[in-house]
Amino acid sequence: MLAIDTAAPRLQLGLLLADGNVDVSIDAIATGHAELIFERIATLLARNGLRYADLTRVVTTTGPGSFTGLRIGLSAARGIGLARDIPVIGVPSLLALSLAVSGASTVLLDARRGEAYFQIFAGPAAPLTEADIVPLVLAQAAVPPGTVVIGEPFVDITLVARYGAVADPASHLPEAAYVREADAKPQTAGRVERTGA
Repeated sequence: MLAIDTAAPRLQLGLLLADGNVDVSIDAIATGHAELIFERIATLLARNGLRYADLTRVVTTTGPGSFTGLRIGLSAARGIGLARDIPVIGVPSLLALSLAVSGASTVLLDARRGEAYFQIFAGPAAPLTEADIVPLVLAQAAVPPGTVVIGEPFVDITLVARYGAVADPASHLPEAAYVREADAKPQTAGRVERTGA
């Protein structure tokens, strides 16, 4: 099973092997995911004596994160899933971050503009609140006492691979979770009104 994460400024791949081990490939890059992703997947498969035909499912993080990065990861995962006719699992990035903490955690990531991506978890993959974007000062004040605060956006791809191996495809759709509304607005200045005819 192949795991992909392109939500943060890294290209992370994890290959869950039959013996339970996970082989990983990590490139610290902010851009250029599209140029590298399939080369890195091919290298990861080859060094483990596997081919695309050996994959049984693909898991990918779904954000929030880099708009372009997310689209690349999701497109690659969906393409492989479609070509191989295998399930594609989507794992929200904030949930993926919670996998690294054995107890209660609060994900509080800088979303810029004085805002934070914010979600509270009772344990790994056990959300108590919905993922949200809130003013940073309010997020900092809302952190429950005794929880581990996760402030870095880098998921553990090994944990994502293991989680994705057992996740239900019906409840883990490979759809982008942007949380923040899109900045781009439709262009209307040059639009010509249609007549009712």
